[in-house]
Amino acid sequence: MTENYFDLLVIGGGASGACVAYEAVCRGLKVALLESHDLGGGTSSRSTKLLHGGVRYLELAFKTADTAQLRLVREALLERGHWLKQAPFLAHRLELALPTGGLIGQLYYRLGLGMYDALSGRSGIGSSRLLSRALLHEALPNLRNDVSGGVAYSDGQFDDARLNLLMALSAEQHGAIVRTQTPVVELEKNSHGKVCGAISENPGGQRERWQARVVVNATGIHADALRHMAEPDCQERMLTSRGVHIVLKQCLCPQRIGLLLPSTDDGRVLFMLPFFGRTLVGTTDTPCTHPQAAVPSDQEQSYLLNYVKRWFPGLNSIEVGSCWAGGRPLLKPADADVNSSRVVREHEVETLPSGLVSVMGGKWTTCRPMALDTLVAVAKQLGQSLPARRELALIGADSDPLQTPNRLISQRATLQDLLPKSSQQAQQIEHLESGHGLNAEALVNSWSEEEREPLSPVMPICRGELRHAVEREKARNVTDVLARRTRLAMVDRDEAQRLTPVVNQILEQCGHGNSTPLDLNH
Repeated sequence: MTENYFDLLVIGGGASGACVAYEAVCRGLKVALLESHDLGGGTSSRSTKLLHGGVRYLELAFKTADTAQLRLVREALLERGHWLKQAPFLAHRLELALPTGGLIGQLYYRLGLGMYDALSGRSGIGSSRLLSRALLHEALPNLRNDVSGGVAYSDGQFDDARLNLLMALSAEQHGAIVRTQTPVVELEKNSHGKVCGAISENPGGQRERWQARVVVNATGIHADALRHMAEPDCQERMLTSRGVHIVLKQCLCPQRIGLLLPSTDDGRVLFMLPFFGRTLVGTTDTPCTHPQAAVPSDQEQSYLLNYVKRWFPGLNSIEVGSCWAGGRPLLKPADADVNSSRVVREHEVETLPSGLVSVMGGKWTTCRPMALDTLVAVAKQLGQSLPARRELALIGADSDPLQTPNRLISQRATLQDLLPKSSQQAQQIEHLESGHGLNAEALVNSWSEEEREPLSPVMPICRGELRHAVEREKARNVTDVLARRTRLAMVDRDEAQRLTPVVNQILEQCGHGNSTPLDLNH
């Protein structure tokens, strides 16, 4: 059995695990990250793609005098600003329209969103504004006629899967060992009963021992399984709630202004957002078991479609291009009867008597505070302060993030010369920069002319990009490539299915030839 020794072993390659690994490497720790499937393969690639404080959480905070909700909103708004600055090619400002009913409703939401703006402080990205009926219907031309106006506010939109990936690859670039398709089958303990490592098993059945001074459990909805592996009698802490999204082929947001429905019949909010030239609609909130977390039900899809029809009644037909679901990792509330949509999206870092550190709960936007709190617990287990943080740029960004936007602009002229002259060229430049940032030029330079040709009218992915995903980004099957390295399967499943043979051919050429079908339900 191969043996490895590290300061920190992180189990789980979703947003929280990748961020823990990245921040730990920035502090000089020797780190290993083990993921049982693909980086971001679970909940972390199936979000609503928003970096946001949470308008609903702010409203709940004031209605229930809940300071925990208010703290969460404030923290998330600061983190929204952080990611918009650190990865401007992956994240951008998005304006959303919130329709209101009459003057009182408009004043109510204008006041609330003004508070939302104020909570972001210096990290603010734009002030909310009133929308007249004419402005609202200009932004959302198919919106039903009886909506008389609204309020617009700003949040962040981002590519969740690629940010997750680039955090993990950035950690690897600076010294971490990152393994996918490497499930942990056993935790090891020393003579004092303290967790001191893990044993993993690769797809070929070979086992490896990973010895570490501290082990972190960052497995999201599966956190209890690893906690029970460490201490079989420990109390379960997690709830799972399924969130379903659909992507419509119609573009309901032609000006790239999204729609927030502030109150559904069951007391939730609903988003309809611009998404790769189409419309992302979500989400639901359904308690479920782990095996069902990624499987959308017909009932949930109908629920979302009914709201589309209610707010856009003039549509002759509604075509769904794709549908996916993910399980929210919620901490069990003290009140067992509370609705999952009312559970505060706080996180907690727990250290069991055996020494296993688990980071649980939280949400995408706050993955960095989750990681920092986790490292506080790690330092305590190590019995020493961690070294000062080094600034290590995210892959695709400049070492000075403030320079990234200007350098992206300069890069575009070169990409115009390199990429095929076609009606898709501008879209292809935007596509490559949004996924690879400042590395786009070097990538395109390394591809042949044939590899640069767009393969799809839906999304201008090319063979070079697909090969790069397999050779350099740890993609090991069709779903890794088409759902997470590129987002085609999340936008148009049929189009992704059409390109499956191309991807399988590239996988085989790169030594990963196990022709697998496209699967968004696992």
